[in-house]
Amino acid sequence: MQTGHAVTTPFGRRSLSLGMLATQALAQDVGCEASIDKWKLFRNLCEARQSLGLSDRALVVLNALLTFYPQTELKEERGLVVFPSNAQLSLRAHGMAPATLRRHLSALVEAGLIFRKDSPNGKRYLRKTRAGENGEAFGFSLAPLLVRSTELEALANQAKTERLQLKLLKERITLLRRNIAKLVELGMEELPQLDWNSHYGRFRMVIEGISRRSTAPDLEPAIDGLECIEAEILSLLENKVNSQKTSANESHFERHKHNSNTQHQLESEPGSENKPEEKSEPDWRSAEISAGVNLRAISGVPERVNTQIGQDMKPVPLGLVRQACPEIEAYATNGITTWSDLMGAAVVVRSMLGVSPSAYEEACDILGQENAAVVVACILERAAQITSAGGYLRSLTDRAFKGEFSVWPMLLAQLRAQGTHLNLAANL
Repeated sequence: MQTGHAVTTPFGRRSLSLGMLATQALAQDVGCEASIDKWKLFRNLCEARQSLGLSDRALVVLNALLTFYPQTELKEERGLVVFPSNAQLSLRAHGMAPATLRRHLSALVEAGLIFRKDSPNGKRYLRKTRAGENGEAFGFSLAPLLVRSTELEALANQAKTERLQLKLLKERITLLRRNIAKLVELGMEELPQLDWNSHYGRFRMVIEGISRRSTAPDLEPAIDGLECIEAEILSLLENKVNSQKTSANESHFERHKHNSNTQHQLESEPGSENKPEEKSEPDWRSAEISAGVNLRAISGVPERVNTQIGQDMKPVPLGLVRQACPEIEAYATNGITTWSDLMGAAVVVRSMLGVSPSAYEEACDILGQENAAVVVACILERAAQITSAGGYLRSLTDRAFKGEFSVWPMLLAQLRAQGTHLNLAANL
């Protein structure tokens, strides 16, 4: 088979373009010794498909064309023209419709991967010589594939590199998403007084700006934003850890100093045991407990302090309460969509659990009405394990007055008890 070097024009109504002429001129530069494995070349084309603007159906047609080339190696001396009929080509293209087949053949021609070498009557065939040898062939020339093999390999390598880079960026985003979600959950447990909703809101804004078809340049700014949020949250938690270490070291140092002073006093003042012992300041908390007197009930000032405590407590999202305590919705008239609905349902549940009005009123004064309703909802979830709901509520109220209780850890513990993961996106 001979490719020939003359310019060939399309048969019939198909027009000639400058791109076709350029492809034919390029095909004339193929070396006589040039060769390449056609299936390796096809794999490179599959990798570089997007760079060339080819669809997967066009690659199916090209694969069918390559099957009509008898040898595995594409080589000029064997001829590079294949001449299947549309019917044969359609069968090897998995039964592709004729119109679709013609459209994808045109796409391969426009991409400069093949060119048409049409016969005088537009048919595809191989002419035989009088001696029975193969003469000139008319059909589709694969010479551009051989000439552009180096270029196609470079495009394939570039596509692999970009795909790997995109994969690494997506993995980095996945890790950052997991880290930030876990860190925010930890922060809500350990530092409930901070505004974690703002950190999570910024986190969701960055994530929602990432589309499924984002490229590497689109993902890099998102990674920068997530890394900044992660660094801020880590800084807050590290400060908490460092403060705990400092407190522990100071406590250890004070105990060591006290023991040293005691030992030194015993050694230097042997007669000190005869001296009268100095009076220490009274322990008002111990006195209150031993006398059984509620100091808050006889003082007018703590009532204002209690109100301030309830105001300083960080509010929790209503959606988080509904997620952790679903049973209280059964006691609401029309479901729980507002805080008023939750507080109304809490009053009903309070009466059902046997909590006295005074205990609930005291909880509302100290915790705030919203947080008191949240506590009642949590008590309802564990009513089977709690012997006295009223006593338990009073205990939590006392701890809140001392600054030792917050509803955030209580809700998170309830979520873990249910085996449910924290879903902040739905609760904000």
